[in-house]
Amino acid sequence: MTDKLIIFDTTLRDGEQSPGASMTKEEKLRIARQLEKLGVDVIEAGFAAASPGDAEAILSIAKVIERSTVCSLARANEKDVRAAGEAIKPARHGRIHVFIATSPIHMEKKLRMTPDEVVERAVAAVKLAREYTDDVEFSAEDAVRSEMDFLVRVFDAVIQAGATTLNVPDTVGYSIPELWGNRIKELIARVPNSDRVIWSTHCHNDLGMASANSLAAVLNGARQVECTINGLGERAGNAALEEVVMTVRTRRDIFNCDCRIDATQIVPTSKLVSSITGYPVQPNKAIVGANAFAHESGIHQDGVLKHRETYEIMRAEDVGWGANKLTLGKLSGRNAFRTRLQELGIVLENEDALNAAFYRFKDLADRKSEIFDEDIQALVSDEGASHVSEHFRLVAMGAHSETGVLPVARVVMSIGGVEHQADSQGGGPVDATFKAIEQIAKSGTELLLYSVNNITSGTDAQGEVTVRLSKGGRVVNGQGADTDIVVASAKAYLNALNKLDAGIERAHPQI
Repeated sequence: MTDKLIIFDTTLRDGEQSPGASMTKEEKLRIARQLEKLGVDVIEAGFAAASPGDAEAILSIAKVIERSTVCSLARANEKDVRAAGEAIKPARHGRIHVFIATSPIHMEKKLRMTPDEVVERAVAAVKLAREYTDDVEFSAEDAVRSEMDFLVRVFDAVIQAGATTLNVPDTVGYSIPELWGNRIKELIARVPNSDRVIWSTHCHNDLGMASANSLAAVLNGARQVECTINGLGERAGNAALEEVVMTVRTRRDIFNCDCRIDATQIVPTSKLVSSITGYPVQPNKAIVGANAFAHESGIHQDGVLKHRETYEIMRAEDVGWGANKLTLGKLSGRNAFRTRLQELGIVLENEDALNAAFYRFKDLADRKSEIFDEDIQALVSDEGASHVSEHFRLVAMGAHSETGVLPVARVVMSIGGVEHQADSQGGGPVDATFKAIEQIAKSGTELLLYSVNNITSGTDAQGEVTVRLSKGGRVVNGQGADTDIVVASAKAYLNALNKLDAGIERAHPQI
């Protein structure tokens, strides 16, 4: 018999800690619905005490998710635990994830607490969490640098207090597979009543080994892996869900466990998360990269044509690669469009939102010969981005570029409902457009990133632009999509300005 491997997805919490990757409540809801469709066991929807917006998003997700467990993170204090408990109340299956640091450096320098105080705080937090739910997870932050004897002590104490899942995080991405596997194995062997709980692991990718460390933990008894879509997350990211799942599935000869993930939903989920967060997937990324199943070498091509398994250990279609063409065009009606949105797991707030999306679809169909599912995802994301705030709004624009002449751009935009116009020159049409916007906005921001990705193939493909801006310590990503890349760039820049204007502060602890 094979054991069940629990997939704990923290894209909406830890993944959101990536610079500029903060999501709106509506965007979180879209991703949560797709994660449930993917078959994720636990969705860590956020950190309720971080902000009212986070608490509201968790509450909204808890109301609509039926099969997956909805989880909120909480530091080991009463305020955080109660905020998490209130946020998950509507959930059919709810979990509170309590954490406190256990390494000497964290206890001394960050918490300024003694080991005895840390154990006392951990036990109190777990007991309080049990007042809200029977499903309580405890994490020993920075377990990789914690002393083994102290880890055994604190884990023993929280099991007695009622914790049902124990998470061992490599918070700083410091470990290597052999050592991490041995640490998990020793903890399971030494902690009293270790068979009463699920052992979990949460690994960061600072040395590029998050997935490998997570899998080493599974080989040594862990039965929950905390991971994110595309490996999104703090600093270098987290263990990638798609890598963990497909390794366990592909190497059944080694792993005596399996999960309930619907692998055909991996690529669609990857594309949705990439589109919403503005973090593109590198072409050579395992499983979900555009080149993951491409063969350039003649020898490889010949082998695959003769027998696929000569060079492919997985089938592309098994993870969701395929022709996702939407057989709709400019003559299609609202009902057909609505049906396809439902098939893609996209739920719009009301009929007005559907009408707005349908109008944008018709406009796109006039400019693009084939409409793909990815276009629809981008269309809805772009529609949502345009409603983050209406303070800055693009009214009209034009850009001109020719050989030997400095490019120029003219932008008409409204600020608080008042229209302004500016003309500017630049090193290219995008540069000129941004300078024209700044002449009007005078935002004082710093441009950290400008990235362009094609949503689908073909010269008429939509371009998806990500602009990352920084001001006063806040970093935001703006997204825009259009068949005209200069227009998409202007949309992305204004979307970022609007997010900065909204002024929502975030304060996520990291596990």
